[in-house]
Amino acid sequence: MKKFSKVCMVLFVVLVVASPAYAAVKLIEKDLDPAKADPNAMAKAETGKYVALAMGFGLAIAAFGGALGQGKAIAAAVESIARQPEKAGDIRGALIIGLALIETLVIYVLLICFFLNGSLPIFGG
Repeated sequence: MKKFSKVCMVLFVVLVVASPAYAAVKLIEKDLDPAKADPNAMAKAETGKYVALAMGFGLAIAAFGGALGQGKAIAAAVESIARQPEKAGDIRGALIIGLALIETLVIYVLLICFFLNGSLPIFGG
């Protein structure tokens, strides 16, 4: 039963992430007049569909990886402080710097998603 619920959750997430990409293609197809259509418009629409999917998956993977890394870093820091309470200040400082670097990587992926969002045809890219 657990495996079935996990499969259903993954399927739901994929459908939720993919639906805006397909909606963008339908909006573009509806607005195109075949007589004055740009020959590259459909290629841009197809590319935009995959860019939107890549943004969704990339941000989700980055957030998951960042959360996993932060959890492991905090667990290791708490264990280190428990073993050597007199070094708590040094460990805490290193932990804060490490958490900031991990979070920076996730923010970089978010910025890349914002930049790619401008290249989607539905947003005028």
